[in-house]
Amino acid sequence: MSRHTRPAGRPRRAILSAEAIYRTALDLIDREGTEAFSLVRLAKALGVRMPSLYNHVHSREQVVHGVRVLLAAEIDWSSLGRLTWDQALAEWARSYRAAFAEHPNTVRLLATTPVRTPEVLDQYELVVASLEDAGWHPDQAIWILSMLEAFILGSALDLAAPEQMIDMPADATRHPRLAAAVQAAPASGRADSAFELGLLALLAGLRAQLHSQTRDQGGEAGGAVTG
Repeated sequence: MSRHTRPAGRPRRAILSAEAIYRTALDLIDREGTEAFSLVRLAKALGVRMPSLYNHVHSREQVVHGVRVLLAAEIDWSSLGRLTWDQALAEWARSYRAAFAEHPNTVRLLATTPVRTPEVLDQYELVVASLEDAGWHPDQAIWILSMLEAFILGSALDLAAPEQMIDMPADATRHPRLAAAVQAAPASGRADSAFELGLLALLAGLRAQLHSQTRDQGGEAGGAVTG
């Protein structure tokens, strides 16, 4: 044996890491969807046996949370706590949608898995704090967060849909107004335009509701003083 040849045995470095497992899981989900995602398939994609996988992760749930961490890292949440609540939510929502638009197959998986990931809870904390500081009640802050997430994730899925979702027949006499609207819409950018319109409408409605609540609360306080 040459003195330069290292004896066989355990490699000096582990061939796996938790992050490598999470990234491979994300790639697997991107390629084949959530239905194909399992630890058995993941081990096969990594080229290792299950015991080697369990040296780094202890459950499928841990891998799912790891995938969530990877996507959370793609979301820019620097606007939260820096801009006004409505401006901050708009910027956060756009970045959130962009991150999931790159990985639409993860939406169903992550949207139905409870969130325990600190990196995501950090973002939620800032969203709720921003809303409460603006005058929203804590329960309303959670409702707004849930509403925005549902809208964002639905919009991310819409980006993966065909550009034109309404397929009008050649004879449109039965639906003339619909046919005219479809014809009037630009040939591209439907999903982006719909998202921006919906986001602006949601925020405008929230601003109006907050203004109404603040005005009513001010009137009640004034009445209590004068009474």
